[in-house]
Amino acid sequence: MKLNARRQRVSPLKDKPLRNPGQSLDEELQRLWDEDLNTWLSLFLLPIIFTAYEWWRAVSNTPPQPLGALIVTIPISSCACFRLYRLRLQLRRLRMARDGEKAVGQYLSDLREKGYRVFHDIVGKGFNVDHVVICDRGIFTIETKTYSKPSSGKSTIHFDGETIQVNGQMMERNAVEQAKAQAYWVAEVLKESTGRSFAVKPVVVFPGWFVESSKTKGPSDLWVLNPKALPSFIDNEPQRVTPEDVKLAAYHLSRYIRTS
Repeated sequence: MKLNARRQRVSPLKDKPLRNPGQSLDEELQRLWDEDLNTWLSLFLLPIIFTAYEWWRAVSNTPPQPLGALIVTIPISSCACFRLYRLRLQLRRLRMARDGEKAVGQYLSDLREKGYRVFHDIVGKGFNVDHVVICDRGIFTIETKTYSKPSSGKSTIHFDGETIQVNGQMMERNAVEQAKAQAYWVAEVLKESTGRSFAVKPVVVFPGWFVESSKTKGPSDLWVLNPKALPSFIDNEPQRVTPEDVKLAAYHLSRYIRTS
C-alpha cells in the first residue's frame, strides 16, 4: 500500500499557466528544429560522408565505387541543401515574428500599472491571437506584424481604412480581415463563457515602423498603429466597460487559456 501511494503522484498545479508572448512561434521554431532541420541536415551530410569514404577506399587501393556514390550523393545532397536553405529563411522569419511579439508583449506589460488586464498568445483552432488587452476603455485584440525594414530611406506603413501597404506594396496576407476575425472570435469566446456580449476592437501593430492613416475609404473599425501609440489611443477612448465587467471578461478569458 505504501508503494502504491508513493507511485500515485500528481502535479500540484490544477491549471495550465498563462501563455507567454510569442509562445506559439517558439513552439513552431522548436518543431522545425527537432523535425525538419535535423532530418534534412542528416540527409545532406550522410551522402557526403559516404562519398568521402568511397574516395578514401580508392586512394587506399581498396576496390572503390566513387562514381556510384557520387550519383547517389548529388541529387540527395542537392535536395537537402535546397530544403535547408528554405528552412533557414523560414526560421529567420519565425524568429523575427517571435521577437516582435515578445517586444510588443513586454511593452504591453507596462499597461498593467494602469489596471489593464493583458493576455498573450491565445490559441484557437489553427491560429492564435497575439495579445488581448481588457480595460475600462474596451477589449482589444492585437495582431503583431514584424517586417524587416530597408537599411536606408523612408519606411512607412500606410492604412487607408480598408487596406494596408508596406512601403507602397500591398501586404501578402490580408491583415485587416485577419485582425477582424480574431476580434470576432474573442467576442464569441467571451459570449459563450459569460453569456454577455462584449465589443472587441481589432488592432494591428507594426513594431519599429512609421504608420500613417489617410482613411480615404471611410471610417474603419480597427486601428493600425506603431505599438508605442497604442496607450494614447486607448486612453482617448470613452469608458465602455464597468470594473465588474473587466474582472468578468478577464477571468473567463484566463480560464479559457488555462483549460484549452
